[in-house]
Amino acid sequence: MVATQSSMLKLGTKASSFKLFDTNSRRTVTFSPSTTGKGFLFAFICNHCPFVIHLKKHFPRVFNNWSNQGIKVYAISSNDTIEYPADSPEKMSEETLEFNFDFPYLFDETQHVARAFKATCTPDFFLFNEHQKLVYRGQYDSSRPGGQIEVSGEDLINAVNRMIAGEKPSENQIPSLGCNIKWKK
Repeated sequence: MVATQSSMLKLGTKASSFKLFDTNSRRTVTFSPSTTGKGFLFAFICNHCPFVIHLKKHFPRVFNNWSNQGIKVYAISSNDTIEYPADSPEKMSEETLEFNFDFPYLFDETQHVARAFKATCTPDFFLFNEHQKLVYRGQYDSSRPGGQIEVSGEDLINAVNRMIAGEKPSENQIPSLGCNIKWKK
């Protein structure tokens, strides 16, 4: 496992459009400038990364709650499934059931979406406001696999709360740390 940090895309960047297959609903999901919501969270995750596995019992409950509040949540896996079959769409679909995802778990087969967002690791979180402008990118919280800090989601939850309250994004954002995205050769 290679620990990699987020690239920390510039705040204010507009969200990139895409059309991806959702392994949860088994339909294509489109995100475009005409997509509406109170905010938009893009979580680059995968099935096999220890950093994601460490958070996986916590974030579905939080993300499901946000989805019910009008924040559109998109989990996206961009890993090379030839080299990492545990991240295949079939296995992703199993994860949606096991962890009760009420949000799309999208398969970025071409890896174009990860490149457009400048995602570098799993997990990597990008929060955009209702105008599709980036207000947060970075870690879920300071917990790590095998560490002493409990999973809380503190950093991302605080960012969502600031966004909902209409507050200016915090300048103090800590990069996420996780496995590098498994790019195709």
